[in-house]
Amino acid sequence: MRVKARIQSTNIGSVLEDAEVQGLRARLHGDLFRPGDEGYEAARHVYNAMIDRHPALVARCADAGDVREAIHFARGHSLAVTVRGGGHSAGGYGTCDGGLVIDLSGMKGIHIDHVERTVRVEGGCTWAELDQATHAFGLATPGGIVSTTGVAGLTLGGGLGHLTRRYGLTIDNLLEVEMVLADGRMVKANSAENADLFWAVRGGGGNFGVVTAFIFRLHPVSQVYAGPTLWHLEQAAQVMQFYRDFILTASEQISGFFAFLTVPPGSPFPEHLHLKKMCGIVWCYTGPLDQAEQVFKTIRQFGPPALDLVGPLPYPVLQSMFDASAPPGLQQYWRADFVGELTDEAIALHVKYGSRLPTPLSTTHLYPINGAAHGVGENDTAFSYRHANWVHVIVGVDPDPANNPKTMAWTKDYWLALHPHSAGGAYVNFLMDEGQERIKATYRDNYERLVAVKTRYDPTNFFHVNQNIRPTKQS
Repeated sequence: MRVKARIQSTNIGSVLEDAEVQGLRARLHGDLFRPGDEGYEAARHVYNAMIDRHPALVARCADAGDVREAIHFARGHSLAVTVRGGGHSAGGYGTCDGGLVIDLSGMKGIHIDHVERTVRVEGGCTWAELDQATHAFGLATPGGIVSTTGVAGLTLGGGLGHLTRRYGLTIDNLLEVEMVLADGRMVKANSAENADLFWAVRGGGGNFGVVTAFIFRLHPVSQVYAGPTLWHLEQAAQVMQFYRDFILTASEQISGFFAFLTVPPGSPFPEHLHLKKMCGIVWCYTGPLDQAEQVFKTIRQFGPPALDLVGPLPYPVLQSMFDASAPPGLQQYWRADFVGELTDEAIALHVKYGSRLPTPLSTTHLYPINGAAHGVGENDTAFSYRHANWVHVIVGVDPDPANNPKTMAWTKDYWLALHPHSAGGAYVNFLMDEGQERIKATYRDNYERLVAVKTRYDPTNFFHVNQNIRPTKQS
């Protein structure tokens, strides 16, 4: 008599036979977890604890061959599939109920060509791992602002961070991807080979297959002049007006994102500011360090700030500066928009809602995406909002689920008030499960082209646990 494991896929109601699961385990070079296994609980969780799902299987792949095995198994058993890189997806798309998670966290290969200034990085790496590797050569490529974020997810959504004004989005520095498609084929995509697929993955998310490796262009970035400046809330409107006017015309060598925040109760912040609600700008200057003081003279003359922690530091230190305040396992509720113009009326609304942070970890950021990012056409990649000047994100955060109602209410109210002042759409990496119209609004004129690429490479919508681009129905 054959024994059947208690593994049930909610979408088909089938039970996987134990022998079949063991067969998959034997074929994988990496690990396979199912309910009851040691390590399963850790493997099923993602960064956003508001998302709590129970997959039937988690395949922690060691190589592209493992990814292909997992895809074939899922197809053969009609299992829903989701892909996890760093697990930081706002909507928690790195896990699912009753399906199979393709977990890339075991794929950590990094190879740097310091002569050509390129790096090949596998899909399970985090930005901390990539930044540390490239920093040894005095090089970097644009990433995010929290170093525990996965390279894969951030890149596929576009990729913005401290280097965006100087060197563009992450996708603007992407030269090639290696992928496993829904039918198990392993392909490369670049400007010459599978060019339509290469266009789509630069902003179109994980809709088209599993990216197992990326090749990026690198830039000379080592020591930066960076860090936060903080002001008291009563100065917030003036700070935002100054910031707006400054960042729209500043040299591409300098970037800075604006934030409303509660000062963390620890080093390097002075005790008299601990847990105080404030506003601030986190700066990053990549120009010559001997010119930094002159560049920041205008900034320091405004205000002046209540706290100035800007100075020379290694780029990976800046990249990891906010890791401690953004650990995994917190309840998080996100809303976001692209912003073209930051009017005085919009600033007044920011001050109104930003001053009412509902919990110490809740925050709102305005990330600049002008400068070099404006040098790419709106239809040159799937990322369509090339005319926007900022990405606005609001995140209600707390460790206690009991506080979700107030963090969610604040986030929604803030977003509803500011949305009429937005450019429409949202940075796809900041979207939660907000419906198909929000996805279409995010891609605008590029949406139908994405549908065509999806229909060619994934006609059955095998990869649908994401911000989904639906293929054209086949006759």
